[in-house]
Amino acid sequence: MTSKETLIAQDGEQLVEASLLAKSPGQPPSLPNETPLTRADSRSQVTGPTLAFAEVCLTLGRTTILDNVSFQVQPGTVHALVGPNGGGKSSLIKTLLGQMPHQGQLSLQWPGEPGTIGYVPQALEFDRGLPMTVDDFMAAMCQRRPAFLGLSKHYAGAIGEALERVGMQDKRKRRMGALSGGERQRVLLAQGLIPAPQLLVLDEPMSALDEAGIRVFERLLGDWRAAGITVLWIEHDLEAVGRLADRVTGLNRRVLFDATPQQALTPERLLTLFSTHPRSAA
Repeated sequence: MTSKETLIAQDGEQLVEASLLAKSPGQPPSLPNETPLTRADSRSQVTGPTLAFAEVCLTLGRTTILDNVSFQVQPGTVHALVGPNGGGKSSLIKTLLGQMPHQGQLSLQWPGEPGTIGYVPQALEFDRGLPMTVDDFMAAMCQRRPAFLGLSKHYAGAIGEALERVGMQDKRKRRMGALSGGERQRVLLAQGLIPAPQLLVLDEPMSALDEAGIRVFERLLGDWRAAGITVLWIEHDLEAVGRLADRVTGLNRRVLFDATPQQALTPERLLTLFSTHPRSAA
């Protein structure tokens, strides 16, 4: 997979890749007259792929990060990935996005032609002093035209609609560095809407959101489910996972459970999941 657009920001001596939308191999580029944003009120058909991890292993040096990870994400569902910090959740996402070498098999089974993969990172690290507005950021993420030339007419309407959906329409001219953490997270959610993805990968999108932002995210999650989009969602808020996910996989270097929220989020299974040394798979 190759990134459609990449924003590289300097933060001290560390270069941070802060984006974002990837397309599956062999997919033709979007045409200018394509509609970048799709909203569905009720699910008419499944558009997202089945996602299958089969004995995926990842070792860095002498440290085992992922140990024979196997599970499936069903098409058109919201599938949550939970576990302790350092348990391999983000590393598994990076293998999916082609950013880390691994052993084992990872496959996407699309219902038709290969679609678009959207990625919303946990946070955006960049120089807060950069004179980059919300519109500049959205232009850099969502169009091929250089951001300094302004918004393309083909994407201006969709970008405006996406920002309105996340409650950021009135802050389009604000500098990204002047936004709160929750507001920046809403902008990241907005860029994940353009172009409309069929597979959406979310890395703890609720971590910086306030109560209003959480309501926005939950509404978006309902829209994605209704549109038949496949969602793989890393989340630490187990209460939200219990309410919003269709299925939950517990990962602490290896899969400890894969079940419905009611079956997965029991005290015994959570104790095993968040133990430093998992006792056994459930």
